[in-house]
Amino acid sequence: MSRRGKQEWQQPLLLPDTTPAGGGATRRRRFVAFLVLAAALVASYHHFLAPAPASRYHALFLSLGSNATAAAHLRALTLRPHVAGTEANALAAEYVRAAFSSLSFPTRVTPYSVLLSYPVHRSLSLTVPGRAAANFALVQETYPGDPYGEAAAEVIPTYFAYSGSGSVAAEVVYANYGNTKDYAYLASRGVNVAGKVALVRYGNLHCEDMVRNARAAGAAAAIVYTDAKDYGGAGAGAKGKLKWFPDTLWLPPTGVQVGTLYYGNGDPTTPLWPSCAAGQDCERLSREELEGSDAMPGIPALPVSARDGETILKAMGGDVAPTEWQGGEGAPMYRLGPGPAVLNLTYIGNDTLATIENVFAVIEGKEEPDRYVIIGNHRDAWTFGAVDPNSGTAAMLEIAERLSKLEKKGWRPRRTIILCSWDAEEFALIGSTEWVEDNMDMLASRAVAYLNVDISVFGPGGLSPRATPQLDQLIKEASRMVQDPDDPSQTLYDTMILHHPPIERVAGAGTDFAAFLQHIGVPSLDMSYGSIGEYPVYHSLYDDYVWMEKFGDPLFHRHVALASVWGLIALRLADEEILPFNYISYASELENCTKVVEGGCPRCPASFVPLRKSINHLKKAANKIHQEKMMLHAEKWGLKREEYTVKVRDINDRLMMAERAFINREGLTGRPWYKHMIYASSDQDDWGTKAFPGIVSAVDKANKLNTAESWRVLQHEIYRAARAVSKASAVLDGRLT
Repeated sequence: MSRRGKQEWQQPLLLPDTTPAGGGATRRRRFVAFLVLAAALVASYHHFLAPAPASRYHALFLSLGSNATAAAHLRALTLRPHVAGTEANALAAEYVRAAFSSLSFPTRVTPYSVLLSYPVHRSLSLTVPGRAAANFALVQETYPGDPYGEAAAEVIPTYFAYSGSGSVAAEVVYANYGNTKDYAYLASRGVNVAGKVALVRYGNLHCEDMVRNARAAGAAAAIVYTDAKDYGGAGAGAKGKLKWFPDTLWLPPTGVQVGTLYYGNGDPTTPLWPSCAAGQDCERLSREELEGSDAMPGIPALPVSARDGETILKAMGGDVAPTEWQGGEGAPMYRLGPGPAVLNLTYIGNDTLATIENVFAVIEGKEEPDRYVIIGNHRDAWTFGAVDPNSGTAAMLEIAERLSKLEKKGWRPRRTIILCSWDAEEFALIGSTEWVEDNMDMLASRAVAYLNVDISVFGPGGLSPRATPQLDQLIKEASRMVQDPDDPSQTLYDTMILHHPPIERVAGAGTDFAAFLQHIGVPSLDMSYGSIGEYPVYHSLYDDYVWMEKFGDPLFHRHVALASVWGLIALRLADEEILPFNYISYASELENCTKVVEGGCPRCPASFVPLRKSINHLKKAANKIHQEKMMLHAEKWGLKREEYTVKVRDINDRLMMAERAFINREGLTGRPWYKHMIYASSDQDDWGTKAFPGIVSAVDKANKLNTAESWRVLQHEIYRAARAVSKASAVLDGRLT
């Protein structure tokens, strides 16, 4: 509305002179008619315009950001390391609950009893013929003056959650980044991994895939180290040329990246169904069933530092590794092995049921309380968690404070907003997965979108979002409203579009969006500020408040910018009458992805025609509902209130439920928990992003096997994907066949 129009609406209503005079009855009838007309106008005004425009509150939201608030929350959350299931993490949960409660939001804490994993005993020694055995300390060292030095004693010893327990003494084989191609190369060179200890370095895969690949190659155990080339900075191997944290952002030589080896999502004892609170009876897998599961690593494994990894590599013989397998400047020559170095590894773990707590705050919607816009971040950390995940927690709490201030100004969301603090994400996305499984039917019919921020700030580098495609336009529009904290002359959008692609897809099981998107089909988003390449202290002792204050976000203005765009997206989804989803871009995305998948199968005997046809139908349905939205906007003033409300609800239901149509109840082949036919992780990389994952996996197998059965399976997967796209088209179209 123009400024002049706004002023005109604010003029006082001038009533006519009602003093009786000649023709009093006529005057009274006219006056009554006037009142009826005025009442109708007022009713129309209140229906369409009376509440303060949502955009006014959204602009106010953007003006309320507080660097100091974000910094204070982060400092409080990272005073102690807080692994899931520990007292310190319970205190962190209470901090979040109290923060929500202090803002007068209704809060809820939902506990679950789940299987967590902790180390009991670890030892690692190196034996080389003719030398004394070398024992590794397996300790991340603090530095002089470390303000968290005392609290560092509470950090759980370096380990992999759910690692197999046992002792192994065997020669070492170096397997580079530990992917299937690396093991294929070793086999081509005649290097036998069977019965050996596989030494691999972090980089291209998550640790669970590294250990699975090592086991598949026949290794008896695995050691995963952080190579200085990847985490120590340029020239890391050259003495005297590089400093590390606290002098620079780089990982110190004794730094260790810990993680989980469970190849699944949620509580390992309750796959595909929810766990329950302590003391309640629920079905669980037995220990024997769990140990025999492919989701468990099955072999002992341990993460070690760059210093320890280099010590092992120096003791190895065998052929020289390829150039691309070598370390950085000043590193020793890497050899393939096996031996003559022998590693003696013992790991004993304790996998035990423990209580975790999800914490929620609810802002109930005024017009559509049964529609949920869900904002989430996990709280538990392997160590102090200043970047991962509590930069996201601090941003979420800063958003909550802004929303509380909006409420005091008279704002109420149209739809319900739920803020979620998840627990035990680091172990296997457990807190969010159990809650989604527990509330699956309700969420499937009511959730508008899930908006996640695991890590809000890595450092400089601009906004990095990933989302399902119908959210792309909304992300771009919101990012245009927020100034880039590192370059005030630009917006977050300006720097984001320099990325290629500017918006990536949520597919891998990297964080808490997985259950929402890949299990029940809720449109989802995850975002951060900065580049993960500038975050070498990931999952290590050094991910603390000092690192964030010195390198990640010294002014905490990146936290505020990320919170601004995150919160603005949530507000628009919660407040706009018609959901700001755009499926036209979704159809275009699938069209491009189909070309990529077909390109991976040249001269393929299977036909992709069914998939291409289904995408054409999706394009037509997406354009149709877009036109309906435009027409409804144009007809708004000519429709009765009830008729308009029904049409809005119908369009919103179709926009909201279209993503659900991509869900297949049987799930991906061999991975029934993953039910989304369009986006999921690769079966070779749990963090990898794949469009049409079932087709991609079938293409890979068919290209290798080249059998009639493998091509039949590929054709079946093409039909499965095509049916999912056709279902989404039908939902958007809004008509029964």
